[in-house]
Amino acid sequence: MALVIYPGFKALEAVGVLAVLNYAGKHLQGAGLNGGYDVTIAAPEPGSVRSDTLMSLDANTALPEAAPLDTVFVVGAQDIELVLAREAALVDWCRRRAFEAERFAALCTGSFILAAAGLLDGRKTATHWNYAARLQALFPKADVDADAIFVQDGMLWTSAGVTAAIDLALAFVEQDFGRDIALRVARDMVMYLKRPGGQSQFSTMLTGQMSGPSGMRDIQTWLSLRFDQPMTLDDMAAQARMSVRSFTRAFTAAFGVTPMAYLEGLRCDRAKTLLLDSDLPMKTVAFRSGFSSDEQMRKVFRRRFSLSPRDYRARFKTAGMAAN
Repeated sequence: MALVIYPGFKALEAVGVLAVLNYAGKHLQGAGLNGGYDVTIAAPEPGSVRSDTLMSLDANTALPEAAPLDTVFVVGAQDIELVLAREAALVDWCRRRAFEAERFAALCTGSFILAAAGLLDGRKTATHWNYAARLQALFPKADVDADAIFVQDGMLWTSAGVTAAIDLALAFVEQDFGRDIALRVARDMVMYLKRPGGQSQFSTMLTGQMSGPSGMRDIQTWLSLRFDQPMTLDDMAAQARMSVRSFTRAFTAAFGVTPMAYLEGLRCDRAKTLLLDSDLPMKTVAFRSGFSSDEQMRKVFRRRFSLSPRDYRARFKTAGMAAN
């Protein structure tokens, strides 16, 4: 397995992937199982490679030319267009060797490197949401999904930002060694074991945090701590010290969604996490997510996602095994 870096690479992406692979090996060993990852750090020029922070990593080899490739991670960079202009040899290496690998993954803006190599023409690809429009403009033949956590198209994989690189590495661990080992690694890293297909880069809470006046953001935070409790519009308005009518108008103007729809979105986010990361029965999932019953949860899922919670679990719990 090779992790490919170059001057200016994103340190958190590289270290996040390395941590996942290292934890996986430790859990395999602790379970008395064979396996693990033999990771090589490669770069166009071997030696100490400076990241986008004060940290450097030691690349112990140049980009492999003859050795067989199983899994390759190409790390992204903040100044990716500068990298494209400077690292022509890396782009050429990807063009020549990517399809020889079993899995060839570009993390975050690493998708620009694959696109520059012509590897993403006509292929679905993910990248960080803030770079998606630029990727599409520079490489119009790529099919850019600005919202996906990560995407598989054949043996090519692309991911969104830093934590999505960890999600992708966890998906590879699950492919290689099963869900139990991947879940143990995720717990070590205090992360959810996320899934690719249909999973958005933005949760309801995160989307709301990107805008809105401070008073409405305070209500948003208050809701995020209580969405699993019985809640009415009157309760929210009272917390905001506003009339129901004024509160509804202010909240909707701030976030583009009514307060009750926003609350429902929070409950759906929690339910989706529990459906994928646990084997809890539907009634328990509904209760822990703030729905009054599993039937109410089912109706909401049908309306929002056009499938039942049970179908959602069945589809996305195994989504890491199939191409999008």
